[in-house]
Parts: sequence; structure tokens; C-alpha cells
Amino acid sequence: MSHDDALFDLFPPGREGTPSPNEAAFPFAAPTAVEDLVPADWAAGLKPVEPVLHRLAAELAADLDAGATILPEARHILRAFETPLERIRVVIIGQDPYPTIGHAVGLSFAVDPSTRPVPRSLENIYREMAADLDAEPPATGDLSGWAEQGVLLLNRVLTVRAGVAASHRGLGWERVTDAAIRTLVARGGPLVGILWGKDALRLKPLLGTTPTVESAHPSPLSAARGFFGSRPFSRVHELLVQQGAAPIDWARTAPIT
Repeated sequence: MSHDDALFDLFPPGREGTPSPNEAAFPFAAPTAVEDLVPADWAAGLKPVEPVLHRLAAELAADLDAGATILPEARHILRAFETPLERIRVVIIGQDPYPTIGHAVGLSFAVDPSTRPVPRSLENIYREMAADLDAEPPATGDLSGWAEQGVLLLNRVLTVRAGVAASHRGLGWERVTDAAIRTLVARGGPLVGILWGKDALRLKPLLGTTPTVESAHPSPLSAARGFFGSRPFSRVHELLVQQGAAPIDWARTAPIT
């Protein structure tokens, strides 16, 4: 059985031809083309997984039919790809969205500016950033300013069932994010990968010769075992400069208004 066959076996028998009314809630539902979802440069790389996106919409709709709440909001699921491929200089790999309602916004580790307190992982990221750069930690959990500067905040899995962490792992999102990373690497540098934790490190082979900054995950369960003191922000700065690229202003987490 091929990998594609295994993926499609995840969907209940009889799903084809009997779309759920909830499928329309997802912008990537069939028959929408990937070109209508993301910038043109991303679309070329994600075109091969367009059928996977359609099937994911069907499966997520089945979850909605069963009474589940899907996070983040449908309009934010592909938000990481709103930054054109040509502008990406750094990729930060997350695991899956926060399962707490109101937290997930489609960018790895980020939350809505109104969310208080920020999640503990993000709090630890800010703590390390303050120590690394001798800077004040940001006031909110909004990271859209990083995205504006060319930081791809990409979760490995792009949806989750509310209240159930990791509930959509193995559903097919990994095919999509693998394709995204391959597309980014094929584009070439300047590029730096930030890999926090074992899940992110599993993607290192896909990054090829791309320079990476690696450490333990910033989660409260592991931050003290190698994340604190790892100085990821200044190390990325050095790697970008070595490639002739402008550094990221890590202190600017909010968007320019």
C-alpha cells in the first residue's frame, strides 16, 4: 500500500460523493485550487498536495458534524503561508496548534494579542529572547511582526480538536508541511531553520544543508533541559549575516500599523 493509499484510508467509507455541509467552512475544501489559497510561489510547491487538502477538509467537516470544535478558525488554518515564499528567511517549526479555545491563530507559538497570560512555551521563548538579546520581553503573544519580516511560523500539524492536544496528528497535515519545507529548501537561501524539540528535529533531513539552530523545546517540561541558555536569536542573526541577509528584528513581534 502506498503512503497516499494509507492516508486516504483515514477517511470513512462512503465519504466521496457525500460531502458534509460543514466542508464549506474550510477554504481548502474541494474543488478550490491551491492557487486560490496561497501566494503564487507557495502554490507551485503545494500543488501536489492539493488532493490532500481537499480530503483534510472533508475529515475536519466530519469532526464538526460530530460536535467537535476545530482550532484555529478555518480562515487562519493556512495563515503561515500568507508571507510569500520569496521573503522567508527563517523557519520556526512548531508541533500543532494550542488546543485552548481562543489561543491558536495559525502561526506556530503565537496567540491573539488579547490573550493573557501568554502560553507557558511562549513565555519561555520571550524569557530566552530577553536574556539572549538583553531586551524587554514583548507585551503580547502576537508574533505577526516576525511573519512580516520573513519568519515562517509553521506548525507541523495545522489543526487540532479543541481540548485534545495532538488530536490531528497523522491526519495528513504532515504531507502538506513536508511539501512546504521541501519547497522552501528548493528555493534556496538565505534561510535558517529553528528546531525546538524532538518533533521539530525529525524534519532536519528535509532541510538538507540549510543551517539550523537546535535545542530542547521551550515547553515548561523541557525548557530547563537545554532551551534556556541556547541563545537562538543571536545565533540566527549570525547565520543570516553569514549568508548576506538582513537580520530579524526579534523585538518587533507586532505588525507595523
